[in-house]
Amino acid sequence: MKFLIADDHPIIRVGIRQLIAQEWPTAQIDEAETIDEAVQMVRDHAPDVVVLDLVMPGATGTEGVVRVLRVAGAAPILVLSANAESAFASRLLAMGVSGYLPKDRAAHELVIALRRLLEGRRYVTASMADHLIDALGAKSTPALAHALLSTQEHRVMLLISAGKTPAQIAQAMRLSVKTVGTYRARVLQKTGWKNNIELTKYCLQHGLTDPS
Repeated sequence: MKFLIADDHPIIRVGIRQLIAQEWPTAQIDEAETIDEAVQMVRDHAPDVVVLDLVMPGATGTEGVVRVLRVAGAAPILVLSANAESAFASRLLAMGVSGYLPKDRAAHELVIALRRLLEGRRYVTASMADHLIDALGAKSTPALAHALLSTQEHRVMLLISAGKTPAQIAQAMRLSVKTVGTYRARVLQKTGWKNNIELTKYCLQHGLTDPS
């Protein structure tokens, strides 16, 4: 089992490392202090799960999450944040992360969250789940187009919007070019976009990719 802890605070990394090591004593645990380091380690070590601080040097807003999503392949990402707002969790889950955990709950729920992600499921705290369910029940407008996509489809969308070729996407996600093409076709079918230009325009308008 391989984990990557991406956080610029050494004390936080030590605490997360201890929790992981207690639950998975033989795990390989790598650490990154910046988004650039995190991206490179995901590429080099292909972790089974990434624990990512939302606020990291080298990125602003959700840019860091987007950059890690681009290279994470099938590896789930658990975002840690000081922001406990369920609306913010909803946005990140829609972007393609697999879990969202406020830092003040990490000591109690980190291992539970990681187990859930390793089972191929998603994770938010119980209180956040209640708020998200209430919000969904109260919606009177259709969901945003990207909310209709699966995790893999969402990642293909992000990589296309970043200007990656099918071959580059296949390499990043450890898929065949044919499978990437299938995911792209599903994205266009579900969203109604006609081509990559419309896809990229949508991602830029909704802050789902880095315009630089």
